[in-house]
Amino acid sequence: MIRVLVRGVAAPLSAGEAWVREAIARILRTAPSEILAFRLVRRAIDARKKPAVRIVGDYEVQLKAMPSYLPPTARVLQEGEDPLDPPRPEVFTKKAENLSVVVVGAGPAGLFAALALAEAGARVVLLERGKPIERRMRDIGRLRSRGELNPESNLCFGEGGAGAYTDGKLFTRIKHPYVRWVLKRFVDFGAPPEILVEAHPHLGTDRLVRVIRRMRAHLLAHGVELLFETRMEGLLIRNERVVGVRTTRGEHEADAVVLAVGHSARDTFERLHAQGVKLEPKPFAVGFRVEHPQALIDEIQFGAAAGHPKLGPAEYRLTHQARDANVGRRGVYSFCMCPGGLIVPAATEPEGMVVNGMSNAKRAGRWANAGIVAEVRLEDLAREGYGEGPFAGVALQRELEQKAYALGGGGYRAPVMRLTDFMERKASGTIAPTRFKPGATPADLHELLPPWLVTPMLEGLRAFGRSMRGFITEEANLFAMESRTSSPVRIVRGEDMQAIGLAGLYPVGEGAGYAGGIVSAAVDGLRAAEALIRTHAA
Repeated sequence: MIRVLVRGVAAPLSAGEAWVREAIARILRTAPSEILAFRLVRRAIDARKKPAVRIVGDYEVQLKAMPSYLPPTARVLQEGEDPLDPPRPEVFTKKAENLSVVVVGAGPAGLFAALALAEAGARVVLLERGKPIERRMRDIGRLRSRGELNPESNLCFGEGGAGAYTDGKLFTRIKHPYVRWVLKRFVDFGAPPEILVEAHPHLGTDRLVRVIRRMRAHLLAHGVELLFETRMEGLLIRNERVVGVRTTRGEHEADAVVLAVGHSARDTFERLHAQGVKLEPKPFAVGFRVEHPQALIDEIQFGAAAGHPKLGPAEYRLTHQARDANVGRRGVYSFCMCPGGLIVPAATEPEGMVVNGMSNAKRAGRWANAGIVAEVRLEDLAREGYGEGPFAGVALQRELEQKAYALGGGGYRAPVMRLTDFMERKASGTIAPTRFKPGATPADLHELLPPWLVTPMLEGLRAFGRSMRGFITEEANLFAMESRTSSPVRIVRGEDMQAIGLAGLYPVGEGAGYAGGIVSAAVDGLRAAEALIRTHAA
């Protein structure tokens, strides 16, 4: 028996197993009877020629004998190779039982670093300033229902990190061998095996909660000391080497510290800077979150095929390079699109308004939402008077969030404007239906962003309306502020993953400025664990 991986089999929505078998046979120039079995190992949707939407799949095919022709889109699988079961990376089979590590932050980067280190036999203390995920949900509920913010327990701080309350996207553009391993570990902890097949996999908040609880149990079973509601107050440094951390609940010494604090830990960045950790500003993006009826997005993307059971709710990803008098071209793009989801308040500081999007596994909600943001570059910050220091971007974020809070009328109500009103630069005082909690206040969002950001946003939205006919509609609302797209700060590190000038400190993930999503952050945490295990392996 020969096993072959055949890529790019494009099938109409009406295709069944017999159609796929014949299509594979045509690609391999063999008879359908030569195919013993086949299974789907990757699935993507091609809606470029709607309404003729197609499912494009990669298949593992079992054949009676080697075909006489093997196209460039196919290859022979090696004995033992399983496209859906990546092997454990060799470094994570090693033992490092004499190693002790403090991991700061229980988001994806921190959880996966702690996971790999604990399974290697290291002694791990995992600190999280927020609460366990089930208790964290109550604080988020109070913010949404009563407008009461807990600065230490919210959509950004707590077990699972900011990614636990999003769409749970597991798609990443980074090319790293650990990507498949991260997905496999999610499956180990209860995620559906389909995430190994889908080209754009996602979990949804409801599934992520269960997965993270199982990860916690696994970490505890491997001896990890997991301390919630414990904020790092500073590093323990001796002879230019980090030897532990000082926290709100005492000191913890270790051979190394993995710093995975997340993109909103502004107070932590300030403490690190005061201790001499090298920080630098980095570009990021700000803007709004747009909400459309999901049925409208389905119709725009899929045409007459909208609603077909093989498709599910439609997504989109939009990008445009707007003309800009200051920097030549400024990128405007959609960010973290959540089909069938909700817009939620994501503030971490009192009297600052931030929004984000989330959805559950079925993505069955009435609305679709996505961030629509414009690039902020370092030269913008210097030109506009925010300075050139590491916290210039934080200053802009904070200013916009405080203005949005005031414009919304307080209580973490979001200032909202119809998309068509924003395009016409005219506030009508009315908004489209929405379920945003704790409340939506009609407002003129042109009062929030400076002209150097409003102008490219308008150009970008016009371009999106041309590529997605119907996108610019009075049925859509814009919500402020989408300001936490990525960290505006980077903790400078070397090729060895350690902070420049401070051995023993491993800054990782989104907060450190080296990742942008659940999977990329998890991979970055694994890279730090790899470096430590290689150094201390028996």
